[in-house]
Parts: sequence; C-alpha cells; structure tokens
Amino acid sequence: MAKKKTNVNTNKGQNACFETKDGEQKCKTLIVHGTKYKTFLTKKYENRKKWQKVNEYHEINSIPGTIIKVFIKEGATVKRGEPLMILEAMKMQNKIFAPFDCSVKKVNVKVNDKIPKGTLMLEYE
Repeated sequence: MAKKKTNVNTNKGQNACFETKDGEQKCKTLIVHGTKYKTFLTKKYENRKKWQKVNEYHEINSIPGTIIKVFIKEGATVKRGEPLMILEAMKMQNKIFAPFDCSVKKVNVKVNDKIPKGTLMLEYE
C-alpha cells in the first residue's frame, strides 16, 4: 500500500507530518521532530463541521443567553471599544464592544430576545 504524507505547521512554528496508508483512514502516525506518535481518529472527529474563517464584520455570540440592553441602532457610527449591547448568560452580564471603528449595518436582536449559541447579533460595515 502507498503511504500518503501531509505536512502541518503548528501555531508555535513547529513542523509535524501525518502519514496514512491507503485504506487506513482511522489510524494516523504523527511525526513531530522525528518522534512518531500513533493516533486513532474517532467517527465524531471524521464527521466534524469543517472550520470556516471568521467574518470580522459579523458579531456572533459564543454562548446562549438573553439580550438585556442594546445601546446602538442600525446606521450608527461607533468607535473601537464602545459598548454595543449586554448579553446575559449563565447569570453573568457580558458587554459586547465594537471591535473596530465602523458603522452598524444591521441589528438582528432586541431586548429580552433569548438567543442560542451561534446567533448573528450584529453586522458591521
């Protein structure tokens, strides 16, 4: 069987390499600085959602919660660090701040909205 190699650069600048044999998708060998590590990938890992680049012009919540207060309106011009809204999650109030100088294109939530994780709350332009 032919071996397939995939080179990987880690976030610390280290190089690693995955080796797989044709037909052997579950068992992989990870080589880091010449040391080999065998790993088995689970079904959950194989069926995971593919990573997508974050759109910096979208404000998406990372935890479910309730919108307590909204300080801005559509079309408003905001400065970096300016508070935009408060999201209450797990009995804690989380202020959402403007990530950069911009204008608010669309506000997709209102006070007392209960929103699940991954909701698009604001759009910037």
